[in-house]
Amino acid sequence: MSDVPVLRLSKLMTERGLCSRREADQLIERGWVKVDGRVVDELGTKVAHDCHIQLAPRARTKLEALVTILLNKPIGYVSGQPEKGYEPAVRLIVSENRDQSDPSDLELTPAVFAGLAPAGRLDIDSQGLLVFTQNGTIAKQLVGAGGDVEKEYLVRVRGAPTKADLELLRHGLSLDGVALRPAQVDRLNEDQLRFVLKEGKKRQIRRMCEAVGLEIAGLKRVRIGRVRLRTLPEGQWRFLGPTEEF
Repeated sequence: MSDVPVLRLSKLMTERGLCSRREADQLIERGWVKVDGRVVDELGTKVAHDCHIQLAPRARTKLEALVTILLNKPIGYVSGQPEKGYEPAVRLIVSENRDQSDPSDLELTPAVFAGLAPAGRLDIDSQGLLVFTQNGTIAKQLVGAGGDVEKEYLVRVRGAPTKADLELLRHGLSLDGVALRPAQVDRLNEDQLRFVLKEGKKRQIRRMCEAVGLEIAGLKRVRIGRVRLRTLPEGQWRFLGPTEEF
C-alpha cells in the first residue's frame, strides 16, 4: 500500500489556490481537470498530494470571467442579508451608481449577480470599502479563518485615549472570551485613530474602543490588502481591475 498521502481532488485544488471547493466541483464535473495527464470527472476522486493538476483552457476562461466589485458603502446599508427597515448594499450596484472613472470594459449584466456575495462585513453604522465577488478563491482569501489580509480603518472617537489605552488596543484585548490578534493602532490627530486588523469579528473595532472607554463617532474602511478605496465616491462602485490583487 502506498504511503503517499491522498485527499479529495477538489480539496487539493482549493489548497493550491486554483479555485474554491464549489468551483472545483463544477470544473471536475465538466471534465475540465486533468491529474497527471488524465481527465478526472468524478466528484470525490482522491489523488496524491503531490500530483500535477492541469486546468483545461475552458476552465481558466471560466475562472477569469468571475467578477469582483468594489463598493463605497454608505452608512445605513447592511452588508449581507436584508434587515427589517434597511436595504442590502448590493442594491447600490446599478448602472447609474457606477464610478465614471472605472476603466473596466465589463458590462453590468444579470450574469454579474449570479453567485455575487459580500466577502466580509461592514456594519450598518460604518462606511467605506466593501467587496462583492463571484470568485470563491478571493472570498476565502478575504474571510477565511487565519487569513493575513490587512483591513485598514479610519476611526473618529469621542474621548482621549491614553498611551496605555493604545497599547491595550494594539494587543491585550479579548472578545467573547477569545484573545484578539495583534493590531496596528495609531493616533492620527486629536479625535482620529487608524486601525489595521487581520481579522474581522462582528463590530470588532467598536467593541475594542468600548473596552477602553472610547465612543466611536465615525468608522470608515479605506483599504483591504493592497486595494484602496482612494477616490471612489460614496455610494458608487467599480469592477476590480485585471491587474489588482488583494
